Amino acid sequence: MIKFPVVVLNGFLGSGKTTLFRNLISQSIKKDITVFSIINDMSELEVDAEILSNEDFLEHDSFSLKSISSCVLSSFAGIKKLDEAINDSVLNKNPDLIIIETSGGCHPMPLIQYFRKQTLVQLTGFFVLVDSLVMEQDFGYGRYLIPRMQKNMIEGKRDMVNLLVEQIMFCNHVFLTKGDRIKKNKLNEIAGYIEKINPLSISYSIIHGKVPIESLLEIKEYKYSNAEKLFKELQPIMDSEQEVIKPYGTFTRILIDDRPFHPKRLWDTCHKYLDKRIYRSKGFFWLASRNNLSLIWNQVGGGINLELIGIWKSSIAEDQNNRLLDFELELLKEQLKKVKKGRFGDRRCDITIIGERNQLDKFTEKLNLCFLNDKEIEQYNSGYVFEDPWPKNIAPIKI
Repeated sequence: MIKFPVVVLNGFLGSGKTTLFRNLISQSIKKDITVFSIINDMSELEVDAEILSNEDFLEHDSFSLKSISSCVLSSFAGIKKLDEAINDSVLNKNPDLIIIETSGGCHPMPLIQYFRKQTLVQLTGFFVLVDSLVMEQDFGYGRYLIPRMQKNMIEGKRDMVNLLVEQIMFCNHVFLTKGDRIKKNKLNEIAGYIEKINPLSISYSIIHGKVPIESLLEIKEYKYSNAEKLFKELQPIMDSEQEVIKPYGTFTRILIDDRPFHPKRLWDTCHKYLDKRIYRSKGFFWLASRNNLSLIWNQVGGGINLELIGIWKSSIAEDQNNRLLDFELELLKEQLKKVKKGRFGDRRCDITIIGERNQLDKFTEKLNLCFLNDKEIEQYNSGYVFEDPWPKNIAPIKI
C-alpha cells in the first residue's frame, strides 16, 4: 500500500520556515503538485495563516491549508489536532505531498513518534531550519551550543537551547538559512558544529527558501532506528512537557489595538528595548505616517523587518481619487461592513510577542505607549504629519 509522504518544517523561532513554506507552495501550484499543508501557530491570531490568505494560491484547486493555533503541535492537544487534519487530508484531498510547518517552540520527538504509528502516511523529511545569523550572534557559530546544553543539564534546567539542540538531534536534514548575511567561510564552521550534534543529518545552505519541491518527493522514509536512543532518554521529559501547551519557559503577549503606532516613538522603543530576550514577534500593524499601508511586523532577536502585505480597504474607500467605478466602490463598502472595524475602518494592529517574561512584559508595556494618544489622534484626524524615521522603501512580501 502506497503511503502519502509527509515533510515537516521544524526549527527555532524566526528561522525561515514560513519563507520556505511559501516558496514550496508556490512551486507546487506552478508544477501541478497537489499539496495538503498544515500550519501550526502558537498565537490565537494565526498570523502565518492570515498572511497566506492574501496569496492567490489559496484559491487553487491543488492546494489545501489547515491552520492549528493556540497550542504547540508537539503537545497532547496539538497531536490530537494534527491527527484530525492528517485523516482529513488522506480521506478527502488525496495529496501528492503533505507539508507541515511547525511553530518555533515545537519539539520534534512527539511528532516523529506519531508518524511512526501511522499506516496511511509516511514521514520522509524532518527538516530543521537553523538561522545562521543567530548561530553567529548568539552561539559563536555553533561552538557554544553543546556547552550551554550541558550547563542546563547540570542545573536541571530546560529552555530554548535544549529545544534547538534536540531539534537538530532528531532531524534528517538541516537547512542553514540566512547564510548570505554572515561571512561565507563561516557556513562550513556552523555545519561542522551541527554535524557533531547529529552526524547522521545532511546540511544544506538555502537562501530565501529556495528548495526544489521535486526533491522532497524523492526522500526515503525517515529512519526511526536512528532516534531509538533519543526516544528512551527523553521520554520521561516528553511525558511532562506534552502536558504544557506552550513549553520551554516561553511566554506570549498579544497586542491588539485599532490605533496606529507613532512612527518615531516606535522606532525609539525598538532600539531601546528590543533584544534577544524577545525571541520572536510577528503580526500586522500600521503607522500614523503611512495610513494606507498594511504592514507585516517580523522580528527575530534584536532585528526587525517591515514588509508590505497590502493596502487597507478603508484607505481605498476614503481616497477621492481611487479610480473605482461606482459598483466597485459599493462592493468595497459592502466588504468593509463584514470586517470587524474600529475607529479607523479595517486598519488595526495585531501582534504576537514571544520571549522571556520580564523583558516581554517591559517591551509590551513600552509598545503600548507607542500607540497614538487622544491628543495625537486629534492631530492625526487634522492631517498632522508625524516624524517617520523608518525606511521609506518597504518591499512587498514575495514568494
